[in-house]
Amino acid sequence: MQSSACIFDLDGVIVDTARYHFLAWKRLTDQLGIHFTEEDNERLKGVSRMASLEIILEIGNKKVDESQKQEYATLKNNWYIDYISKMTPDEILPGSLAFIKELKNANIRVAIGSASKNTPMILERVGILELFDAVADGNIVRKAKPDPEVFIKAAEMVGIKPGKCVVFEDAVAGVQAALNAGMMCIGVGSSKILKEAHFVVSGLNEMNLKKLMTIKKDIRL
Repeated sequence: MQSSACIFDLDGVIVDTARYHFLAWKRLTDQLGIHFTEEDNERLKGVSRMASLEIILEIGNKKVDESQKQEYATLKNNWYIDYISKMTPDEILPGSLAFIKELKNANIRVAIGSASKNTPMILERVGILELFDAVADGNIVRKAKPDPEVFIKAAEMVGIKPGKCVVFEDAVAGVQAALNAGMMCIGVGSSKILKEAHFVVSGLNEMNLKKLMTIKKDIRL
C-alpha cells in the first residue's frame, strides 16, 4: 500500500450531514409549495447545490430566473450552515476515525473529495481537519460529480496517481466520478444503490487496513 491514497467523500461517509441538507431543502420547498420527500433527497446526494436546486425545481415543475435561483440557493445554504455550525465530534460516523488513523499510521495518504463548500467548517466542527493530507472541495473545483474533477484534484494534492487511489463514496454520482477518474471505488451504503462500486460496505466500521489490502488484491483495475 506504499505510494497509495484513500480519498473520502464527507457527507454520508465520515459524518451524516444528509439529514441537515434534507432539513434545509425541506424548509425551502415548504416555502415554495413543493412536495419534497426523503426519497427525493436521495437524488441530491453527491450533487452540487445549484444542481440540487435544479432537481428540486424540476420536481415542483417551477421555472424561475437565475437571480431567483441564487437567492434560493443562498437561503438554503444559510439554513444548512446554521444546522452544521452546531455539529460536534459525536457526529462522526462509527469506525471512521479508527480507520483513517490506521491508514495514516501505515503512511497511506488520506484526502477529502467533496462537492460541499462547507467541508472545512464541518471538518473543523467535528475536530478532524488536521487528520487529512489534503481537502479538495467545492471551494476549489468547479465541476460536479459524476465529473471526476474533485477526485483528480485530491490525487494531485497528495501527489498520488489516480490508479493508486481508492475512493470511499455513498452516492451514485460519486461512485461514477471515482470510476471516471480511473480509481477503485468502495461504496458506503446500500449495495443495491451503489452497484457500480467495486466493493460495498454499510459503513467505515466494516473497514480496516487488512480488508482494504485484500480488496485491492482481489480487484485490479
